[in-house]
Amino acid sequence: MDKLQMQTANMADENYETLLKLFPNALTEIITGYDEYGRAIIDRAIDVDVLRQEISCRVIDSREERYQFTWPGKKKAMLLANAPISATLRPCKDESVDFDNTENLYIEGDNLDVLKVLQEAYLGKIKMVYIDPPYNTGNDFVYSDNFTEHIDEYLTNSGQFDDEGNRLFQNTESNGRFHTDWLNMIYPRIKLAKSILSEDGVIYISIDETEHDNLRKICDEIFGANNFIADIIWKRKRGRDNSARWFSKAHEYCLLYAKNKEMFETGYLALDEETKKAYKNPDNDPRGDYRMLGCWARGTQGGVKYDFTTKDGQYFSERLWLFSKENLSKLDADDKLIIRGDNIYRKMFIYENKGKIPETLWDDVSNAANASDEIKKLFDGIVFDTPKPTPYIKRMLEISTHKDSIILDFFSGSATTANAVMTLNAEDGGNRKYILVQVPEKVAEGSNAAKSGYTNICEIGKERIRRAAKNIIKDNPNCNIDYGFKVLKLATSNMKDVYYNPAQMEQQTLFASTDNIKEDRTPEDLLFQVMLDLGVMLSSKIEEKVIAGKKVFNVAEGFLMACFDSDITEETVKAVAQEKPYYAVFRDSSMANDSVATNFEQIFATYSPETVRKVL
Repeated sequence: MDKLQMQTANMADENYETLLKLFPNALTEIITGYDEYGRAIIDRAIDVDVLRQEISCRVIDSREERYQFTWPGKKKAMLLANAPISATLRPCKDESVDFDNTENLYIEGDNLDVLKVLQEAYLGKIKMVYIDPPYNTGNDFVYSDNFTEHIDEYLTNSGQFDDEGNRLFQNTESNGRFHTDWLNMIYPRIKLAKSILSEDGVIYISIDETEHDNLRKICDEIFGANNFIADIIWKRKRGRDNSARWFSKAHEYCLLYAKNKEMFETGYLALDEETKKAYKNPDNDPRGDYRMLGCWARGTQGGVKYDFTTKDGQYFSERLWLFSKENLSKLDADDKLIIRGDNIYRKMFIYENKGKIPETLWDDVSNAANASDEIKKLFDGIVFDTPKPTPYIKRMLEISTHKDSIILDFFSGSATTANAVMTLNAEDGGNRKYILVQVPEKVAEGSNAAKSGYTNICEIGKERIRRAAKNIIKDNPNCNIDYGFKVLKLATSNMKDVYYNPAQMEQQTLFASTDNIKEDRTPEDLLFQVMLDLGVMLSSKIEEKVIAGKKVFNVAEGFLMACFDSDITEETVKAVAQEKPYYAVFRDSSMANDSVATNFEQIFATYSPETVRKVL
């Protein structure tokens, strides 16, 4: 049996292996120091000059000026994105809704760590990411990733909060690192988000003008400038602010990037009633309503020059046509041409119209005031100051997702994304799933939220989902949407330090550690960390059964079976093996006696030799 790693992947190791295959001559070693015996400590490194030369068509002088976007701390931000952590997500059934059946996730914790924890299970599975990060206005809070710490110290402190429960700080313009701190915060998070996007996936990022240009440069670097799709302008303000000093600020931006632009297909928006009125059927064509569109080119449209004779023998002298002669003949053969005097029109049937291509100006998807009205109506008061309106996020879903897509929002705030997902599912019968991530930031003392009994933003987000679901079901009584969500909370690993560094533990500590699992952790806690480690989606169906008095988890219909009870007998091992799971996981110290441990491998070899056996 192999031992589970129980920590996130070291992405630097994976990148190193990729480079090793592509450019082995660019990899080298350097001395980083000396140990207590004077022996050199060797670390791997990359000869950047060799690497530059490998990907260039000319001789590269490393001292040449070059175009680049950088800031203090960028290298550490990149290191932070790649560095592994030993963390997990603990299920919280009491705060969940329909925990055993739902495929939606609500995760509480620092989104940087959560993104790392999700990497194995959701690599390449997310169709759309939407985030509404702090805009860096001087009043927003920015996640404090301390880049003055050594990376090991940072990872030790990662996920910890201050005395008030927040790992946040206010980034005012008086701070000499005003832009730098924001860039160091956002860069590793977007870098991690890219890796879990599907090949046809996209990311939407709301932003204002303060960091708009910097954010676009970051996205150009991470996704590639060629994968930029649109810079959407959202009209966020309902009226004019005459108290503004220079201009009344009416809009915000939303950057849209694809992981692979060639793989992404833009969804069309439904035709509005006014557009549908243009389709008529004056000749009772059995194919339905249609519009008459010209067939010849005008102005700057371009075209193909030729003469044309219809199947009825009508001749049209040489002119510029919008279609090739072959395609025009096909329209004629399909009875889709209408001749009016010296002009030819084609029938564009309404069933052929895919819808409206999205525009970059969004002034028809509600506004900030309407978003506040949504919250006020749901909660009988304003308990969140800067929500986004549901129609705004719903527009993104319509353009960018399929009916079974997974959507991630890791700055979820008031949980508008969950509201939008459920609303669209109710409208089109979809089964989209959402993953929301939010740090449990404390609400301000004396605020409306605090007066309403909420202590942090996560409580508001979860309650918003519960209330919105009830309203959606009330308005759509025949819909069959997933209204639930599993609450998971970021925590330190379930495993004690001895699990990760047994060689570094003192002999007395080893003898004292009769178990390598922390005392306060439950079998469900262990199961979710195992799922993360093995790359099993957390939305997977989990069934529990009792075999020979022991609790056994069956995940994803036999893909993973796990038992974390103690004193496991051969009866339980045999029953698990006979189910022929892909993975079987037990605790290393759980066998009832030496006989069971000795026969373990033989039992699996007999009943399910293909099963991958793991221990923790």
